[in-house]
Amino acid sequence: MRTTTRGPALVLWAALVVPLVACAVLAAFRESVANTNAALGLVLVVVAVAATGRRTAGVLAALSCGVWFDFFLTEPYQRLTIDDPADVETAVLLLLVGVAVTEIALWGRRQQASASEREGYLTGIVTASRTVADGAPTDTLVDHVSREIVAVLGIDDCRFDRGTGSGLPRLHGDGSVTRHGHEIDVERDGLPVDDRIELLVEHGGAVHGRFLLTASTRVSKPDLDRRLVAVTLAGQVGAALTGPRPAG
Repeated sequence: MRTTTRGPALVLWAALVVPLVACAVLAAFRESVANTNAALGLVLVVVAVAATGRRTAGVLAALSCGVWFDFFLTEPYQRLTIDDPADVETAVLLLLVGVAVTEIALWGRRQQASASEREGYLTGIVTASRTVADGAPTDTLVDHVSREIVAVLGIDDCRFDRGTGSGLPRLHGDGSVTRHGHEIDVERDGLPVDDRIELLVEHGGAVHGRFLLTASTRVSKPDLDRRLVAVTLAGQVGAALTGPRPAG
């Protein structure tokens, strides 16, 4: 626990202290370095802190830069007041740019994480397709697809069943989820936690069974892309069960 909390705490301390040190160093050269250039240098500090992916740290760094820029680099020095309107504009812009840079950095990290997730989904589908093409035993394919569906939907369990239809909530081929004929807003309410969800294993219009999905210990809210990946994976099993294959 001490190790897991030390990292974020160090980032927050750095967000407060590094701008102080940077402004103190720049103060020694304030006669030769324009405040606008100093502000640009402080933006780099905010960028470095924001790159850690912590919004709180990025905002603290922007605030700290603004305060210490005022204290060290604007007249009257060593006081938290600014007389020159141009310095006021620079300080305000420094704060705004710092916050904006933090949000852009966080957006970039989210996009990178999303791209990594999509790559993982595609890898799972490609692996399932290769398993089908290689003629691996059906049980091997079903086990692989079950694990992939659990991971992609963020659920507790996924089991294959030869049955078809029993009034359970259903994940359809278009990614929608219905219960008793009514569509569930999965991204708002999550997958049902009080019942299993069936995902039919189909191919060529024929139903070969279903996957029974369980999401009972936590509310899972997979987006449409993830649900469609699960449907595609189930379709790979349907394709495998269409023709003769070894059972195990």
